[in-house]
Amino acid sequence: MPLLPLPEPYDFDVSTERFRAFGPDLANLWHEGGLLRVVGGREVRIEAAPGGVLVEPLDARIEAEVHTLLGGPFDLAAFSSWARTADPVLERLAVRLEGFRPPLAPNPFESLVGSITAQQVSLFAAFAIRNRLIERFGERAEHAYGFPTRERLARAREQEIVAVGFSRRKVEYVVGLARSDLELDELAALPDDEVKARLTAQRGLGEWTADWFLARHLARPRAWPAGDLGLRKAVGAFYGEVDVRTTGDRFDPFQNLTAHYLLTGSRVVGT
Repeated sequence: MPLLPLPEPYDFDVSTERFRAFGPDLANLWHEGGLLRVVGGREVRIEAAPGGVLVEPLDARIEAEVHTLLGGPFDLAAFSSWARTADPVLERLAVRLEGFRPPLAPNPFESLVGSITAQQVSLFAAFAIRNRLIERFGERAEHAYGFPTRERLARAREQEIVAVGFSRRKVEYVVGLARSDLELDELAALPDDEVKARLTAQRGLGEWTADWFLARHLARPRAWPAGDLGLRKAVGAFYGEVDVRTTGDRFDPFQNLTAHYLLTGSRVVGT
């Protein structure tokens, strides 16, 4: 299998923990010690290797998608150096989670539909519902599925999506997004505030969804999903009763990576 280099240190198992923590993810499927994702109709296998990951098959398109999926855009070296002097909590997490590179959603539509799915439900429920959506509307390879395309969900009937576990209101959000004229690929060129303004102008996409889009699709360094219940619990567990929104300022300019380290640390390391 060809090697795709990633900056050291890199811990593949910890970095992909989220794909297993809340149940299987059919679009990013953990299978026999490796991660499977469908890219351009082909099932791609990703395995740990010294210096990066092994990827089969590998071409320019797959390389770009896997690099994004595995958090390649993050400046982990700068964050780790900063975290070790920031405060005792982040110093401990930077050591215990050394090599943790948070995964990203390579596709903007997939990222937003995933967030809509997770609105007001547990992540375990969200993963289960998302998997049923993927099975019903995605394209299956050997084991994993390609996430449903925007075009496919734009053609879906409301009752078809309700049948996989979505509320009727969430169906309106998903189908409305799929049929909208919002140019998702253009958002990457815009500043954070403009991205949030365009997303929140769309029915069903609030600040929470926009913040996670900045964090888990665009990898914006200062993204800080202050309204996220999981992050609020993690901040409270590590720092006590503080204002989560204003607390984000103390982590500037690494709010995004700090949020991921606090969330993963609360699951993997403990407080």
